[in-house]
Amino acid sequence: MPLPPEAHRLEPDHLPTPFSAEQIRDGCPAGRTIRMVEETPDAQPTYRRIRFIEADADWAVQEFQVTDADGLPLGEPARRRSTWLELQRHASQPVEGTSVEEEALTLPFGTYDCWRYTVMPPGSEVRFWFAKELPGMPVQVEERISGNLTGRSLMIANEGPEP
Repeated sequence: MPLPPEAHRLEPDHLPTPFSAEQIRDGCPAGRTIRMVEETPDAQPTYRRIRFIEADADWAVQEFQVTDADGLPLGEPARRRSTWLELQRHASQPVEGTSVEEEALTLPFGTYDCWRYTVMPPGSEVRFWFAKELPGMPVQVEERISGNLTGRSLMIANEGPEP
């Protein structure tokens, strides 16, 4: 099973995370902007923008903004401060019930080699694709219940300063 480096393991009973806190920090400088679309069956897609506003060696401030399909803001943005280690912990998954595969994924802005983590909680399945070239959050997430797709989040833009 192809895995990220063992050094990325945060808990003994968890798989290694796709990226270390340092890789996330280096890949998410102030100004990096990500746009996502979220889709569920029988509902209109929703859009959001995540922008790194501030960043230093230990933490980042992210701004979360709901947008329309063209990226125009709707409502007021929210901000959250997180350490790089907190962001890495979001990807830490238990060994039991989780598999990791390598897979190429085509996004609106290119095709990327990814690690796909498949987590199998009772009665459902959640898949996370992490693009090896884009340290940080997953570029796609899918949730299935009884084999049926119930939700999908897809990165539709990745812009900003190069790390």
